[in-house]
Amino acid sequence: MVRNVTLTIDHKSVTVPENTTILEAARSVNINIPTLCYLKDINEIGACRICCVEVEGMERLVPACDNVVADGMVVFTNSAKAREARRINLRLILSHHDTSCTNCTRSGNCTLQQLANDFNMRGTHFPKKLRHEAVDYSTPLIRENDKCVQCLRCIQVCENVQSVKIWDLLGTGSRTVVDASYNRRIQDTECTYCGQCITHCPTAALRERDDTGLVFDAIDDPNTVTVAQVAPAVRAAWAEQFGLDSEFATPKRMVAALRELGFNYVFDTDFAADLTIMEEGSEFIERFTHKDQYQWPMFTSCCPGWVRFVKSQYPELTDNLSTAKSPQQMFGAVAKSYFAEKVGIDPKRLFVVSIMPCVSKKSECALPTMKNDAGDPDVDVVITTRELVRMLRCSMIDPASLEESSFDSPLGSGTGAAVIFGATGGVMDAALRSAYYLVTGENPDPDAFTAVRGMQGWKEASFDIPGAGTVRTAVVSGLGNTRKLMEAIASGHVQYDFVEVMACPGGCIAGAGTVQPPEKSRRLLEQYKAKAPKSNPADSDYTEYLDIICEDEQSWDPVARH
Repeated sequence: MVRNVTLTIDHKSVTVPENTTILEAARSVNINIPTLCYLKDINEIGACRICCVEVEGMERLVPACDNVVADGMVVFTNSAKAREARRINLRLILSHHDTSCTNCTRSGNCTLQQLANDFNMRGTHFPKKLRHEAVDYSTPLIRENDKCVQCLRCIQVCENVQSVKIWDLLGTGSRTVVDASYNRRIQDTECTYCGQCITHCPTAALRERDDTGLVFDAIDDPNTVTVAQVAPAVRAAWAEQFGLDSEFATPKRMVAALRELGFNYVFDTDFAADLTIMEEGSEFIERFTHKDQYQWPMFTSCCPGWVRFVKSQYPELTDNLSTAKSPQQMFGAVAKSYFAEKVGIDPKRLFVVSIMPCVSKKSECALPTMKNDAGDPDVDVVITTRELVRMLRCSMIDPASLEESSFDSPLGSGTGAAVIFGATGGVMDAALRSAYYLVTGENPDPDAFTAVRGMQGWKEASFDIPGAGTVRTAVVSGLGNTRKLMEAIASGHVQYDFVEVMACPGGCIAGAGTVQPPEKSRRLLEQYKAKAPKSNPADSDYTEYLDIICEDEQSWDPVARH
């Protein structure tokens, strides 16, 4: 039985369960203690000392995030001693930090900047000691040590949430830095570019590579025809930074903003998601009905972070991946072939821009195997939701003032099954829906496969598909959960036929390039699904493209492609 303890915080009597930290106890009564390095259940190590508080009877201040309460404890969170300590600690941190905030991508959304403003930091106070290391732009994940505050969030998230362990503390004393482990370059590590370290970095020490300049150059080039494709998770999150409510921030108003930005064509990636899942569903039924010819389970392949993970961590299971392209790459292939032919444009003049919530997509589009017969990339540039916001602001575009505009046709519509790709379980739901149709010739009940939906990190369910049999499925998101699942499969503790994997916890809606809480995006995607006129991928207006794409892929080596 959990025992409660009573203490006093800033003259307020507080009763909380034992083993509660001082920080959480204070928050329970709406007393705010500033933090920098703290992440609940992930990083509670008191590294930054910004949360230090005064405890009666103790000579030294203690960090509130990793000290638990005790009966009768008297805590002062805002005493003169605590405030002065925080100011000193902030000055020390700022002395090792590049404070060129005006050209920083996190300006206005930086915890350190906010704390410096809150504590009225003016001037440097201590001599600056910056490393001035060159920044490597060859990977989509950028690290700047001069902006690192050594909070260790990236280390903890990468190790304890994603289980990849890319980051580590290197050096000793004043020379200690956070960098890629074993003194490696990022591109030489097992990094999946999931970007969860970016999401949890309180400054811009970690960020995605900014490719907006390439997009502006293409838009400004009169000889280039620019094509934008927008992922489902983007339509659910793009307006968060403009303060628009969900009723006003519609996908059509997003389209209007992209046209105002200068794109010649704006398409919905949903149509390609329908094709992807039709191909994946077809492939699963082929494997499932010829089980002795394949390794099991079959894994989805639309998440490039997961694909990089399985290649580096479980290469023996690479053949278990679906051979289907991701929706992003399928769109690019169709845009630079059949769409270009339909509108009479030389494919070499087309510049395809993917707007994604994902950093790993930047790496995917650059793969040598993601090129057409002419040697040109199917997708030229990937920008994140965050980069899109910066482009709109840079162009002085106010989405609230724009009239709605529809996606271009063809390739401008998708089904409700494609919309839910953005959240964990959405791909599996759509794949099973496709498989059911392919076997029976009928659409399943709209709620037939909802058991695979939800934000849990690991879900499993079995479904009967008439004419095929019972399909054992699992849905997992977050690479830490993925590793647990893979080890359970390897040990024989679980057996599945079909597994969906998303590298980011919660799916694409939690990608490193997004700007909105995942749960809010998930609810919006469900709303878009409900409004979609068609619910099954087989009902897509573009199924005619599927045979063409499959023919193109027959000669590919899926292992090499991934």
